[in-house]
Amino acid sequence: MVAVQKDYWYFLVLVMLLCFLKGSVQMKAPESSVVLQEGMILDCLCPWTGQLIMVSWTKTPFAKPIAVYHPQYGTNFGSSYEGRVEFLKSTAMDGSISIMNVTEGDIGQYHCSLQTYPQGSWTKDTFVQKAAITTSTSISIQADTKLVVAENNNLTIMCDLVHDGKIYQVSIEKLDTEEGNSNIIATCEMLEDGVELRNFSNRGLLNCSEDMEVSLHLTNIIKEDGGLYRCNFSTNNGIQSTTVLLTTVPAQDFPGLHHMLYVYIGGGVIGVVALMTLLLTWLNRMKRKKEEYRIKLHPAKRQKWKYQPEE
Repeated sequence: MVAVQKDYWYFLVLVMLLCFLKGSVQMKAPESSVVLQEGMILDCLCPWTGQLIMVSWTKTPFAKPIAVYHPQYGTNFGSSYEGRVEFLKSTAMDGSISIMNVTEGDIGQYHCSLQTYPQGSWTKDTFVQKAAITTSTSISIQADTKLVVAENNNLTIMCDLVHDGKIYQVSIEKLDTEEGNSNIIATCEMLEDGVELRNFSNRGLLNCSEDMEVSLHLTNIIKEDGGLYRCNFSTNNGIQSTTVLLTTVPAQDFPGLHHMLYVYIGGGVIGVVALMTLLLTWLNRMKRKKEEYRIKLHPAKRQKWKYQPEE
């Protein structure tokens, strides 16, 4: 009986929502991001005044229901969010929620839809991301991939994962290990009609393939592009991550370094040997050029010239 009443309640709210949206104006707020933490707050505060009709929260992909609030019918929550989600209701037009007992399964994109009268609909998307890796005496960062590139060159950072399951969402972020925070660069999400790329940065060219591979192409590399990047993969087996450490070097200090040098940590000794071979080759080349230049300037190697008076 309780299940039937719950289904009827959902159906009633859905009908009301569709009827309301048919003749209303919809406005969308800028996207935001929060760090996964206990008691995290997902904001959904309508910027105008009026009458609140209903608030609904869903999580992508596939619009998984989280919570619904109606001033007359009360609240209802998805099965996995029962007892963990609370509506704050700090003001009459506040649809914000807080989430407790969080896990890595709570990482992802959240959508808030707030229906009001007479203005219409107001929506906002919030991305919940992993906490940044911070440095300390007990924590050491070991990147899965290391990249070295000279400034003013181009570089592509790839986010791909060898897996047996299905990937629903991929995000790429840049970590600030000194400040202990991170910035989401882009997300790639699998939808029913294809993939959707959301870009949160104006640095670089982003691409998202149908195989859920995300690439960040940087042109005219600058010093600020260096740092630790992390790719997060939301799969049916949970959240998996890979890290990329990008090191930039001044172009004038390494004129011969026109191509990117890389070493995969997972490759062990082979990867290190490959990197050292490239470095030694470049150093030997520079040494030979320097010796040739010295020979040209050395007096013993110059052709002797003697003045002979004309007869």
